Amino acid sequence: QVQLVESGGGSVQPGGSLRLSCAASGSISSINGMGWYRQVPGKQRELVADGHSGSTIRYADSVKGRFTISRDNARNTVYLQMSDLKPEDTAVYYCAVDYLQYRDGTPIVGRTWGQGIQVTVSS
Repeated sequence: QVQLVESGGGSVQPGGSLRLSCAASGSISSINGMGWYRQVPGKQRELVADGHSGSTIRYADSVKGRFTISRDNARNTVYLQMSDLKPEDTAVYYCAVDYLQYRDGTPIVGRTWGQGIQVTVSS
């Protein structure tokens, strides 16, 4: 079973930076897609950034130029570098990974989600 563990969240002042990490465990052959989402109480989960093999990375307009999504294939880890953070970036952040694995030689594709990590931007 593929599991994701997020880290790097916390509290920061406006203008500060944080880097979120999302490490995948389990027998993954490759990460085919990655994404970061966020959610505040009372609102729907929204896309922050995502990228899939062979396609362009997308960012929410609200984070363009401030956030960068990346991945380390060797470590099966996805990152979200967040800079110039604003109070409106406060939310629980979730990572999602689209993966490929083999079970008894059969390719399996799936998506799994992290447990969520709090990011608070406040002075």
